[in-house]
Amino acid sequence: MKMREVKIMNKGLEDEMEVWGYRPCLWKTFLVGVGVVCSGGLLLLLLYWLPEWSVKGTCTHTSLRDARTLLLRTTVLIHYFTHHSTKYYWDDETQVFETYKRLFFGENEIAVRVPSLFKLLIKEVLNPFYIFQLFSVILWSAEDYYYYATAIVFMSVISIATSLYTIKKQYVMLHDMVAAHSVVRVSVCKGNTDIAEAMSTELVPGDVIIIPANGMIMPCDAALIHGTCIVNESMLTGESVPVTKTSLPSSGEDAAESYNMEEHKRHTLFCGTHIIQTRFYTGELVKAVVVRTGFSTEKGQLVRSILYPKPTDFKLYRDAYLFLLCLVGVAGIGFIYTIILTKTIIIESLDIITITVPPALPAAMTAGIVYAQRRLKRVGIFCISPQRINMCGQLNLVCFDKTGTLTEDGLDLWGIQRAEDGSFSPPESEAAKESRVDSAFVAGMATCHSLTKIEGELSGDPLDLKMFSATGWILEEPTEEETALHNPIMPTVVRPPNYVVPEANQNNPLPFEIGIVRQFPFSSVLQRMSVVVRRLGEKHMNAYLKGAPEIVASLCKQHTVPQSFTETLETYTRQGFRVIALAHRQLESKLSWHKVQSLSRDLIETNMEFLGLIIMQNKIKQETAGVLRELRQANIRTLMVTGDNMLTAISVARDCGMVRAHERVIIADAVPPKDFQSASITWHYTENPAQTTKDNQINLEEGVSDKRQTLQEQSYHFAMSGKAFAVITDHFPHLIQKLVLRATVFARMAPDQKTQLVEILQSIDYTVGMCGDGANDCGALKRAHSGISLSELEASVASPFTSSTSNISCVPNLIREGRAALITSFCVFKFMALYSIIQYLSVTLLYSVNTMPFLFLILTLCSTRYHFMSLNPAWKELVSRRPPSSLISGPLLCSVLTQILTCLFFQVLAFLLVRQQRWYEIWTPQSDSGLSHSQNVTSTHDHKNIKNYENTTLFYISSFQYLAVAIVFSKGKPFRQPSYKNWPFMLSCIGLYTFLLLIMLHPVPAIDRFLEIVCVPHDWRVTLVVIVIVNAAVSFMLEEANERWGSSFLSWLFCRRNKPPRVRYLNVALELQDDSDWPPGPSTVTYPKYPGYGCCHLVGDVI
Repeated sequence: MKMREVKIMNKGLEDEMEVWGYRPCLWKTFLVGVGVVCSGGLLLLLLYWLPEWSVKGTCTHTSLRDARTLLLRTTVLIHYFTHHSTKYYWDDETQVFETYKRLFFGENEIAVRVPSLFKLLIKEVLNPFYIFQLFSVILWSAEDYYYYATAIVFMSVISIATSLYTIKKQYVMLHDMVAAHSVVRVSVCKGNTDIAEAMSTELVPGDVIIIPANGMIMPCDAALIHGTCIVNESMLTGESVPVTKTSLPSSGEDAAESYNMEEHKRHTLFCGTHIIQTRFYTGELVKAVVVRTGFSTEKGQLVRSILYPKPTDFKLYRDAYLFLLCLVGVAGIGFIYTIILTKTIIIESLDIITITVPPALPAAMTAGIVYAQRRLKRVGIFCISPQRINMCGQLNLVCFDKTGTLTEDGLDLWGIQRAEDGSFSPPESEAAKESRVDSAFVAGMATCHSLTKIEGELSGDPLDLKMFSATGWILEEPTEEETALHNPIMPTVVRPPNYVVPEANQNNPLPFEIGIVRQFPFSSVLQRMSVVVRRLGEKHMNAYLKGAPEIVASLCKQHTVPQSFTETLETYTRQGFRVIALAHRQLESKLSWHKVQSLSRDLIETNMEFLGLIIMQNKIKQETAGVLRELRQANIRTLMVTGDNMLTAISVARDCGMVRAHERVIIADAVPPKDFQSASITWHYTENPAQTTKDNQINLEEGVSDKRQTLQEQSYHFAMSGKAFAVITDHFPHLIQKLVLRATVFARMAPDQKTQLVEILQSIDYTVGMCGDGANDCGALKRAHSGISLSELEASVASPFTSSTSNISCVPNLIREGRAALITSFCVFKFMALYSIIQYLSVTLLYSVNTMPFLFLILTLCSTRYHFMSLNPAWKELVSRRPPSSLISGPLLCSVLTQILTCLFFQVLAFLLVRQQRWYEIWTPQSDSGLSHSQNVTSTHDHKNIKNYENTTLFYISSFQYLAVAIVFSKGKPFRQPSYKNWPFMLSCIGLYTFLLLIMLHPVPAIDRFLEIVCVPHDWRVTLVVIVIVNAAVSFMLEEANERWGSSFLSWLFCRRNKPPRVRYLNVALELQDDSDWPPGPSTVTYPKYPGYGCCHLVGDVI
């Protein structure tokens, strides 16, 4: 048999797809057509819902080259196909489909088409649920139950209208967001000198566009090739601080590299970002070459992620469908029962199936999410992916960025420590002393930054702002007219106020000014930035370098780096200071301005002279410690993932309570293989300042006496740098799960490593949240189950959630609302299931249906219950246990089954008791007139006589059962506020209880006639009240017992106490408890694991 050809597209990417080729088959198509006719169109509906069946049922397999239909999950035509707004074309050379960039570009437009209401209506109406409702309406109408059919139509129309309004509104909002500034006029270079005006929709990759001096909204992704731009990227990243973009390197090793979007982000202008202003030179224009257009741009991909979100594989929704199948199965049993035992005709027995599936189920399942989203918006948390709110209720681990998230965004200059003649001078608190104005150290602080003036105000990175303001210098930027009149060697100038340098043989002294000739912006990958400057009156230029101390020291001449560099740096970082190093180099006099513009940064950033350290104080935000304490008490792990120094990060972790005083930190220092030496990990135990000898003795005794302690009781944390993380993932993959299980601090992490860490945590079954400022965290924010961006913007496409508050207090708020929404979904689903089952039991007992009571129950009890049940706000505290994530869990099924049995028992009890009463007779219209039984027995009987004592009795019992289970299932503490604080729910319950008791104890003939119920003796009404009270009490006690002891009882019953946990991270934890070699001892060196050998641990002093 020939193998079926399958190709993989976008391999390794988020939208990786498998594609099969098919061609039409005439005989299959004919058979399907016959089936459609015979089934009255039902087969066509089935194939519409299951497109894979449609393709396989009408086509045969073929090669992709010869295919006319492709199977991706949807069916499309050959030549090219569009999937998620991206075009793919067949390539004969590679024999695979490629993105449209290879052969055709199309219009540069991010077109969000707003579907017409008619299209949306057809798509919504063809939903399987509404087709089932249509079937129900037809069935009820055929049996003359017009009131009930009308009620179903009414509720379905409201549900469809609400859904259409919501979907249409979302499309319009996204369309308006994308359409703003999406089509603009641009200047395109044609050759070397010609410039033509064109619409942005006409741009294709390779076009060279001119960036105007007053800025613009970028219509595409473009690489900057001439000039400098100041860009606001808040739409993409959520980071409100403007960034500086410089041109691509034009010579050297950097220029020889192929352009890569990730590696050259600092040279790329992204679609949708706002260019505030440009830096230009005489006769030269700021130019950029188009690299991506349309949906391939960064903005286009984000819009695609909103239009076609990655399916949230949440167990709740899978279980909901399974639960529905169970209801259908129960309905099938009732269907067979009514046919076999009661000899009812099939069309009447179908009533059972239509009753079992509640018409309000779709709206009910989303009610909790809708109300939670509204409450989140009131506290400043905006959401672009509402389905993730439920997932927030399951979070058990949250990763935090450090700077701007756990600590203040702004830094305060604590002091400086200069290096002279290979040694450190004493630390100084001020840099702006007049005696040091002309020193290289102060000049480096004043020039090595990316600040710019926007509308007369300095703008840029907060660290650069603090550093520059500490010098007291002034930054001046020339206007366009000034650069046209003078030689623009120094487009940006910094100078100290009122300071001049006397020059020999001149009557007029020269002003002390330094011009910034070229800037190499800060790179999070390189962890440094540099500038080339020229001082007025000097013939040579100088280079200044600023960055992470370890990186800067490695680029300096070794004799200029103080011998106490490592000890001094550790002293500051252990205290939580953020330390920046400065270096300087005098460039050759022969270097001209034009030559400097073409030099690569590697040629500049070498053989530097170490100048000293800038010590910045990064204060922890006031809310940080309290929030982390609250999360720890809720049994939610917290991690720090930062680009800062390792020891600084550990210090901040201790200060904010992420690592407690008695807990030890073990640094995993990994080095890659080099010079025939294999990769290795050295385990360094950091000093624990708060731990006394007594504490050590206690911990040692506990470790010996109780080796199988829980994770929370273990007193160590791992910490690792981005470099070590990369080595461990590459060379020690078997250790990475063990490490992340207890790792708390990740320092010097690159943006892609943050994303990789989130994926590793998810691979061991953690439900991961990520909280960051949105700048370098975009990938991790989108990859996490719940990404929270701290931004002043109302909504950022960088993450599913955006908080307008600038601290992490939004995290517990989001988790609380997520838990409340999740519990609400469970409560509502349980109520809707019981609502259906109670109806099912009543109808099965009666064999007929009284439409008016059902109409009353649907419109007054069911439709209002689930809305009011969803209004309970979140509980004010986070508790240590999480809500269940599955509808098919033991306690939840036990709760539903016990309530079903309770309702069944009391319905059967009332049904049998009413028939045992002395006054009972088969009811006829004359019964209410006081006629004797003998007169009634001769009357003709309608086999569908719905006005009878049994029907009336079960109406009263089931009505109170609906209210009882609604109250029982409307849980409050510990995840939601108590129901008595939900005043709409309480008022509706009191009102309905009052009304039902009134019509039961004091019947009103008009109401009885409307509901089609009959008059029963007063004694029986009192008996019904007793039954109702006992029923409610039993339901409440069973639910309370299930809440307290259900889980333990089921574990004992099914012997699950000693079974291994289902989640992977707990299995890893259990394995480590039995591993006597874990964690490795101090100064131990671990080498890679080779086939046939375990890890090699060497113990000893490591230098």
